[in-house]
Amino acid sequence: MEITGQAVLLRVFIGESDKLGHLPLYEAIVKQAREAGLAGATVLKGVLGFGATARIRTHKILDLSSDLSLVIEIVDEEDKITAFKKKLSNIFTQAGCGGLVTLENIRVIHYLPEKDH
Repeated sequence: MEITGQAVLLRVFIGESDKLGHLPLYEAIVKQAREAGLAGATVLKGVLGFGATARIRTHKILDLSSDLSLVIEIVDEEDKITAFKKKLSNIFTQAGCGGLVTLENIRVIHYLPEKDH
């Protein structure tokens, strides 16, 4: 699959300790994105941040936070992301946890999967 031009970036902000059953929520979301055939997903770990609770989350050793902020970025064409948003809503409902989901229009400059060697 090749993507060029207009696309959509879906960002999901959650906590590292969020779970869907015994599976980390970030892992469940990425696996669902892959099953949906989306172009790609990446999980980024925050080193400092806060959300709706206004509680600071940090990676500093003295804080010993096991609930760092995570951002999952998923990119694909708008119609595929729109279809995935419904699955994502179901995932949040099943997990029973909060989060923040944002969407923005982007322009893809280069996306071409590596050819098999």
